Amino acid sequence: MNALRTLVSPRGAVFLLLVVLLVAVTILNPSFAEPGQFMRFLQRVAPIAIVAIGQYFVIIAGEFDLSQGSLITAQVIIAGNLVGQDDARTVPVLLLMVVFAVAVGLVNGVITTLLKVPSFIVTLGMMLALLGGVMWWTGGAATGNPADSFREIGRGGIRDIPLLDFLPWAVLLLIAWLALGIWITKRPLGKTLIAVGDNARAVDYAGARRAWATTRAFIISSLSASLSAVLLVGYAGVHPSVGRGYEFTAITAVVLGGVVLGGGRGWIVGAVAGAFALEALFMLLNIAGVPSTLRDAVQGVIIIAAVAYSAVAFRARRKRGPQPPPDLTTEEPAPTRTIHTNSTIHTETRGD
Repeated sequence: MNALRTLVSPRGAVFLLLVVLLVAVTILNPSFAEPGQFMRFLQRVAPIAIVAIGQYFVIIAGEFDLSQGSLITAQVIIAGNLVGQDDARTVPVLLLMVVFAVAVGLVNGVITTLLKVPSFIVTLGMMLALLGGVMWWTGGAATGNPADSFREIGRGGIRDIPLLDFLPWAVLLLIAWLALGIWITKRPLGKTLIAVGDNARAVDYAGARRAWATTRAFIISSLSASLSAVLLVGYAGVHPSVGRGYEFTAITAVVLGGVVLGGGRGWIVGAVAGAFALEALFMLLNIAGVPSTLRDAVQGVIIIAAVAYSAVAFRARRKRGPQPPPDLTTEEPAPTRTIHTNSTIHTETRGD
């Protein structure tokens, strides 16, 4: 009974949906079950899942990041034009991409938290600024051709593996990035972000640095977009259209994974599962002969349903009344030393 209740809950329903979609795809296309084909599917979804991980941290804090797609495009153009055919430039260009990503995330976070501008407007402006810069640089045409060693990150992998046959680097990077994301959710930063989305005033009462925590969420989102760009260079090429719409795909994947728009509720693994379920749904529609132009309509319906669910959840939280300040530490307080523990909580939170 508990297992069934978990599957039909917002957290577990996405995994049930994913299994149903994969089974349906396999029935209509039996070759999909072959290890090589399935690994290619994972490789194709990896950039979307990585972007969804970054979007997850922003959404659970009650914000949005609409600049991810344009940042991916900008990073693809940077890599394609600066790396060239010189392998020695790979590491310096990767470092430049990291610095650029941190700068974009920092600007988004600072304007949102310190100047109190809605993140929807801030990141929309950043999206347009990045896209305009890319169009000015490229003239709207494909440009740049990075070395094969750089492109191998996105399209290569470990070959001749028993049973699997092929393990893409993209899948390994996704696993590593997800593991890092799970670790962050267990740390004070992750707990603070969830608390901010649930009750920002309570976080202030707890003494947490809310603005800095939210800014770091935007930085994580930008770094996720940049890692996705490195993978996309491998098999999508260097073109101004690469990355277009990824921000909306990431938001759709996150809400499909049970993360509540408005923040405070969600599981990072569910967000990744949402990315795989969304891509499996698109694959199923493609096999069934449904026009690919309906992809945007499907994403729109999912987002509308998520917004409706968020409104219902928000009203339910208001009926429950004010909640006590959250515990933002990684340890349980000692019941016999309440005053000392509360002091420790205050000090550790402000230091995060």
